[in-house]
Amino acid sequence: MKKIILSALFVCSSMMGFSQILPSFQFGLKGGVNMTKLSTEGTLKSDNRAGYYGGIWARIGAAGIHLQPEMYISGKNTTLKDGNGFENKVDFTSLDIPVLIGTKIGAAGIGFRLNTGPVVSFVLNKDQKVNQAIGEAFKGNFKDQNFAWQFGAGLDVSKLGIDLRYEQGLSKIGKDDFSGKKLGLFTLGLAYRLF
Repeated sequence: MKKIILSALFVCSSMMGFSQILPSFQFGLKGGVNMTKLSTEGTLKSDNRAGYYGGIWARIGAAGIHLQPEMYISGKNTTLKDGNGFENKVDFTSLDIPVLIGTKIGAAGIGFRLNTGPVVSFVLNKDQKVNQAIGEAFKGNFKDQNFAWQFGAGLDVSKLGIDLRYEQGLSKIGKDDFSGKKLGLFTLGLAYRLF
């Protein structure tokens, strides 16, 4: 009985290792929600607000390591408050392109992933709801692109995947001192593998 159990364990571990060595390509759709916050100093505070994202992803891998480029539209929202109670809702839309490197552990259609890598964001819409004095200081003077870094983990079950990530801005989002804050956001997404 011991020999049978040991043989079965050996076959399973060999299959897991072999499946990670073979080159593979996957492609799919993904979407989810994000919570955005601006780095602030002094009397200003930034509150998290929910946003969205949706787009496509690909995964190219071999030997247990994969490259995962993605492209999605992202709506990022936050609220800035000063000490006097004035608020400014900052809403903008961007095209985000992460290029992640990662690893996956698992077999039989179930796997746990770890990813990290840079993200470039191209601002598409700088729409804001301006409210009183704060609005004068923060008029949407955004740069056209920004850079960030993502860290995350995911779980794949058959063709479905779920991702939880944190993204930290590396560059300031604005052109002047006030709007020159960095974004930080959490994302929770659902992915579907087409092939």
